[in-house]
Amino acid sequence: MAENFWWSYWYFHFPNYAFALLFWTLIGRFMFGLFLRPDSPNYIYRWFRNLTNWLMPPVVAVTHPIMPPALLPLVAAFWVAMARVAFFMTMYAAGLTPRVPAAG
Repeated sequence: MAENFWWSYWYFHFPNYAFALLFWTLIGRFMFGLFLRPDSPNYIYRWFRNLTNWLMPPVVAVTHPIMPPALLPLVAAFWVAMARVAFFMTMYAAGLTPRVPAAG
């Protein structure tokens, strides 16, 4: 079981990894945004922006207009984290997450 542990729960690990990747990319986008202009030629910042631009319009739609645009990646990261928790809770309730065997 140890060698197939990851692959036996691929349906849990792939989306979980995607949520984590998106979350940390949004955090990176926010951190770069503190130091770089939005039109910066920095290729990492451009990549972070291109990877997460699709998520910004829904976040703007549900966020109060008083929120500064520079903080929107943090708001998006919050929603991604909540989606990841909801995904885990759903998978756990359905019995589809990896379980740690009881000690003893």
